[in-house]
Parts: sequence; structure tokens; C-alpha cells
Amino acid sequence: MKLLVVEDYEPLARSLGEGLRESGYAVDVSRDGEEGLWYAETNRYDALILDIMLPGIDGLTILRRLREKGCNTPVLLLTARTAIKDRVEGIDAGADDYLTKPFAFEELLSRVRALVRRVYQQRSPDLEVSDLKIDTVRRTVERAGKPVALTPREFAILEYLARRTGEVVSRTEIWEHVYDFRSEAASNVVDVHISSLRKKIDEGNAIPLIHTRRGEGYVLEERA
Repeated sequence: MKLLVVEDYEPLARSLGEGLRESGYAVDVSRDGEEGLWYAETNRYDALILDIMLPGIDGLTILRRLREKGCNTPVLLLTARTAIKDRVEGIDAGADDYLTKPFAFEELLSRVRALVRRVYQQRSPDLEVSDLKIDTVRRTVERAGKPVALTPREFAILEYLARRTGEVVSRTEIWEHVYDFRSEAASNVVDVHISSLRKKIDEGNAIPLIHTRRGEGYVLEERA
């Protein structure tokens, strides 16, 4: 899953970026309102974490412009303002959630997970496909009741495929949702990770779950 963080306070921006990456997300970070708006309009994200007080363009203006252009990406607003009228203004501008500073990182992480579930119309943190179970909170995977050890990137790809079970997901879509904007990974890295996932998820099991649609992408599903 891929996030955009727009926060002008450098220590907080850095810690959010590092913490979210350690939690398995691909993260782009901007400390300027104009740049943040460009990121949001240019890339596809599963959620935006947006500070209100920003240089260049303030967060509420960014939010309004995105909503006016039809961008429905969920937005979590961050602000030091605590008055109810400020919260109301943020929600009315199109925000999906609101978190006041200071906050615990664990709470922010929980709210981000909830926003991502909303995007894919899923209420449970557990994803299941046949006998494959993915716990998106603990970031664990089981197949037929046996634990499967994945790298953070492999988990991110599997989670994205599982959130779109039964749909053909192109390499470009996987790249856009799993890698940072400035990533310099090799062009075949998605195929390499899919190959590794197949070995870990499908080998030794009677029913394969990861399928290739030639020229289109990949599908995670149980086929009769």
C-alpha cells in the first residue's frame, strides 16, 4: 500500500516516513504544500496524510482542490488545532479522518489501516483467499494453517493482490502501489517478487492461487 505524507516539520516528516516504511508501506514525503499537491495529482496513493499548516499551499486548500478534481483518495488530516470548529472545517472540506498533534504513532497507524480498508470496501483486517490467511495488523501470512515467511516487499505485493482478489492487476498497478516515487528498483523487480511469492505460497499446495494473465498482469484467486 502506498501513502503520501505532507508535513512541513522536518523531524515529524522524517519520523512518519521511516515509521510507515518500517510498517510495510511505500511512502512519499513532501514538506511543501505546492509539491505535496503535485505528488497527489501525479501519483496514485491508497491514503494521504496531510498537515493543515503548510508553506506554499495550506492543507485544506490542497484537500479542496483534490476533491474538486474528483480525487477520492482518503485523507487523514494532521493539525495542532483542537477546536471543534477546526475539525468540522476539515471534515467539510472532504477529509475522511482527523488527528490532533501530539499523537501516538500507533494510533495514526491504526487510522491509516482503517482508511485503506475503506478504499477496498473491506471491514476486517484479515484477508482470506481459499486457505491463505493474511493478517494486515500483525503482518503475518498462513497457508493451510502453516506460517509463510515473507519479506516486507513480498508481503506488500501479496496484500495488494489480496485486496483485489479475482481482479487482474497489472505490473504497473503493483509498481504504483508498492514502490516509492523515487524508487530506482530494476524494471523486472515485480516479476522477481511474484516468482518468489509463488514458491512460498503455491509450491507444495494442490491448488495454486497466484496466476498470470499473459500480457495483462496477475490474479490472486482460487480457481475451480
